[in-house]
Amino acid sequence: MNRQEIEEKVREFLIEDLEIDEEKIQPEARLKEDIGIDSLDFVDIVVIVEKKFGFKIKTEEMATVKTFSQFCDYIEKKIA
Repeated sequence: MNRQEIEEKVREFLIEDLEIDEEKIQPEARLKEDIGIDSLDFVDIVVIVEKKFGFKIKTEEMATVKTFSQFCDYIEKKIA
């Protein structure tokens, strides 16, 4: 799966499953402040990522992930 496919899948589940406005999802958009992802959304994201990408998110690994682009980087590294 290439980077573009990862971004499309992430964008898709943010819009469909978490009901995030599409225009909020930009590469440098901050997950919490700009996109509006809270701790309850994060629980859903963990389940969705495991289902769609086949790995479990580790909370400690996500500590440095702040933006949409960094989140896609994280996924890309885990499935590489």
